[in-house]
Amino acid sequence: MHRYFIEMAYNGSHYHGWQIQPNAITVQEVISDALYKALGQNVNVVGAGRTDTGVHASYFVAHFDLEEEIEDVPHILHRLNRILRNDVVVYSLFEVNEELHSRFSAISRTYHYYLKTEKTPFFNDISYRPTFKLDMDKMNEAARTLFNYTDFTSFSKLHTDTKTNNCKVVQAEWIKNGDVWVFVIKADRFLRNMVRAIVGTLLEVGKGKLSVQEFEQVIKAKSRAEAGTSVPPQALFLVDVEYPKDAFDSIDKKPPFRVD
Repeated sequence: MHRYFIEMAYNGSHYHGWQIQPNAITVQEVISDALYKALGQNVNVVGAGRTDTGVHASYFVAHFDLEEEIEDVPHILHRLNRILRNDVVVYSLFEVNEELHSRFSAISRTYHYYLKTEKTPFFNDISYRPTFKLDMDKMNEAARTLFNYTDFTSFSKLHTDTKTNNCKVVQAEWIKNGDVWVFVIKADRFLRNMVRAIVGTLLEVGKGKLSVQEFEQVIKAKSRAEAGTSVPPQALFLVDVEYPKDAFDSIDKKPPFRVD
């Protein structure tokens, strides 16, 4: 059995997330279909995680298994990108050890959420413009409290099939670049809707509706009803999936991964 990893990116505007579902087009579906056309056989594509409807990934990882080795990887990669629509691209395709899993071997994921503080006729499909003034210092103070907790039930979509709502957040901060504010959050795993719910609640802090202490109380409540409204999905990007440093040691040609 040969296991292959693919590095890819997609604009999620026209997709109902990554995960295949009935009566809705998803990224997993179009990738599976493209691989079938390129390889001449059905494969089960497993992603590094799920993204919700309308959410983008500037960096995503998936894997699939084949009985036989791919003889001409560059040719298959070229065919894939000719088959795929312009809103999905595969950057690389390479073989890995069978034990390596795109989802379960990953040690962290990083998301960015983009705010535009000034009105613009551009980028509205990949950013969110709040109509109120925000206090970034207060939002960053509240964001730092995320490091003190592991149970993020308050920021999870209800009635999911996950076994635990525990996550370890290792980075959470707002970064300003002109009229673009970016919320950067990195954790070992994320719950469904977690980032958008956190951002929505931090905006409540930023506009003075919640204090930093009240933000912490939201976390402690372990109730989605206590948190703020989720922000729109179009401004959210999965930007990195990280694996252990030694994950690719046995591969002759190292993939263009960032495995800091």
